[in-house]
Amino acid sequence: MGRPRLYCGQACRQRAYEQRSATAKAGLPGDVVLVTRAELDGLQDRLYQLRCALEDVQTLLTERPTKAELERSLADLLLSTGRLDRLWVNERAG
Repeated sequence: MGRPRLYCGQACRQRAYEQRSATAKAGLPGDVVLVTRAELDGLQDRLYQLRCALEDVQTLLTERPTKAELERSLADLLLSTGRLDRLWVNERAG
């Protein structure tokens, strides 16, 4: 129903079909995402690092930071954000 799905290639089309088929056989809704505890813990750790870096920048901005302190704090924030930016959820073979 609606617009046809677009895939980057035949392999991606096949993986999507397999995913939909396995989800349907398990009786799960199509939008369910399953992750391992380790993957979830890793994501939560990365989000916590980002939150801490944001709080550090906010705290620093209420003070009179030196240019070096501000640059260091912003570099830490960018590092935390970069790690999250590289996070991708990949389908796992059944």
